[in-house]
Amino acid sequence: MSTDIKSLLEGVKNGSVDVDEALLELKKAPFKDLGYANIDLHRKVRQGAAEVIYGAGKTAEQIAGIARAFSDCGQKTVFATRVSEEKAKKVSELISVEYYKEAGFCLFGEMPEPTGNGKIVVATGGTSDIPVAEEAALTAQCLGNEVVRLFDVGVAGLHRLLAHMDEIMEAKVIIAIAGMEGALASVIGGLADCPVIAVPTSIGYGASFHGVSALLSMLNSCASGVSVVNIDNGFGAGYLASMINHT
Repeated sequence: MSTDIKSLLEGVKNGSVDVDEALLELKKAPFKDLGYANIDLHRKVRQGAAEVIYGAGKTAEQIAGIARAFSDCGQKTVFATRVSEEKAKKVSELISVEYYKEAGFCLFGEMPEPTGNGKIVVATGGTSDIPVAEEAALTAQCLGNEVVRLFDVGVAGLHRLLAHMDEIMEAKVIIAIAGMEGALASVIGGLADCPVIAVPTSIGYGASFHGVSALLSMLNSCASGVSVVNIDNGFGAGYLASMINHT
């Protein structure tokens, strides 16, 4: 059950919320039809996190309209992924937005305070993996997590990763992001005592096959406790890490 519904029922129990008021809240429609989108207003109730806007393929007007609709329904933190800089500029003319260029990430509203059980570490093999890492990190932050970033700590210079053993051992979840042969996930999986979420990236030369090589390496990891999301799927990794960190 979501925190919002639980708080509502607690209010009825202690008398701070009127029964009729609570009934009205529970009667609200589970979705809102905007014509071009049916936004899911009950996703937070079902899954613990509200719907996120996937910006690719949507117009600036559609992104702004969806974000505004969520805000009007009381959602304090709304965000969109995969938004180009050009599209973000058009969105900013329609609604107040904070844009993170490197990640192609739009934040509408406020960044919440961390409510997770611990820290999520986001580590990359190289600097070229940072855009995917930032998508993962910002997603986790918007879902109420404290995030530690460890960038460019790949296996080509293993001492760089070993210099951060404190952060690795203190993490509740680690997101390991790498292209090329994707070895970082296995190395971190062999060091950490927490779940490791591996994210293959499309970074690499010809035989990396746009991330397929890293994907297969991560799927075949010999380290226990390593799970894998799709190529370049920073959002999926950040979302899953948040779920683990709030369990």
